[in-house]
Amino acid sequence: MGPGIAAVLARVGADVRVYDVSSAALDNAKTMCGMAQGVLEQLEAPQAGSGSITFCTDLKESLEGTALVIECIPERLELKRTVMAEVETYIGDDVIIATNTSGIPVTDIAVALAHPERFVGMHWSNPPHIIPMIEIIPGQQTDQAVTDRILEIVHAFGYEAVLEREKPGFVENRVLYAILRECLALVDEGIISQKDLDICVRWGIGYKLSVIGPMRLLDMAGLDIYTSVASYLNADLSKSEEISKFATDLVEAGTLGMKTGGGIFEYGEGDVMAKRQEIVRQLVAVRKALPAPLSPNQI
Repeated sequence: MGPGIAAVLARVGADVRVYDVSSAALDNAKTMCGMAQGVLEQLEAPQAGSGSITFCTDLKESLEGTALVIECIPERLELKRTVMAEVETYIGDDVIIATNTSGIPVTDIAVALAHPERFVGMHWSNPPHIIPMIEIIPGQQTDQAVTDRILEIVHAFGYEAVLEREKPGFVENRVLYAILRECLALVDEGIISQKDLDICVRWGIGYKLSVIGPMRLLDMAGLDIYTSVASYLNADLSKSEEISKFATDLVEAGTLGMKTGGGIFEYGEGDVMAKRQEIVRQLVAVRKALPAPLSPNQI
């Protein structure tokens, strides 16, 4: 996530510093930043006065004179608290700290801060240099002025910003995981193969939802139709609090997906890189085909 975010911000003129404790991780980040910048060049021309990206292993040095900190460290609460508390010792009291956590409550991370009022959730969607939408989640102590400023920043570089109240997982992941639960349940039951399920969702649901949001889709279908179907279908949808056996069996076997060369699908030599490149090409093509992000009052 970090390299993609850095590439987006640099492209609109920001001078970005990418920090990690590991030199090896930074070397990888340099490669990933270059790849992200290449994708951005396919999407749009750089704005006048494009910024820069530098890489640091010294936290204090990386934070000198900064106006905004975006945290993208692993999803471990205590680690985030520790790092955020250290970050706070090197920045001014008016500097905004944003967390890219994908689900940890913002307020839970902020307890480690001396100034929780300047701490806010800023959840980018992966890959962040392609998907132009960011969830903004104020914590219980976040200043309204901080929330307003983050919304302003996001809109300034041409992304959609959606404002949410705190809820575990936030909105995007809650909706995604509800879909994934039902998809895995259908595969577990032998209703459909994993290949056919992907085709069904991509073309039956995903194609529509890339243009029409769920709330607008309800209006188009008719709320009478929705309530009629939901009256019998909701009771039959998966409500399992357990994780899919299909998925847990694969995890126990050590087949975790692309990272291990096999998971729900198998990948031969070179297949993973080829598939990732194909996905990026398709995401770029879809984004080019869709209208530019709209302001909230245009949706």
